Amino acid sequence: MTLFVVLTVVVIALLIAGLAIYLFIVGGQLGRVADTLEECADLVWTIHEHAEVIEPGVERINRTAGTVAGALPLLYSMAEGIVTGATYEPEPAGEPEVARPASGVRRSRLLEGVGYRPEG
Repeated sequence: MTLFVVLTVVVIALLIAGLAIYLFIVGGQLGRVADTLEECADLVWTIHEHAEVIEPGVERINRTAGTVAGALPLLYSMAEGIVTGATYEPEPAGEPEVARPASGVRRSRLLEGVGYRPEG
């Protein structure tokens, strides 16, 4: 019976030691998480302070965007009216005309220099 009691005490001591080690590890991890959350909270407050300065401008931009969004249907209908008469029609397929200079055909004097005079 004494062996059974001794083994029970040893098992309970090992269980308590295991739980103590587990709680030590979890406590360390929770401490690191708390430090990280504190840094995040500081960053969030900094962002909040910066956003307070921007907020009035954002409200004005939202009002202007609402006005523009309200005018879009009117602008769209006006654009459709403009485009209706300006439909693109491609040129008929065929050979393109030869490009001619605006001043007409130039006469070369090189042939006259060698004594050749073409008729016409």
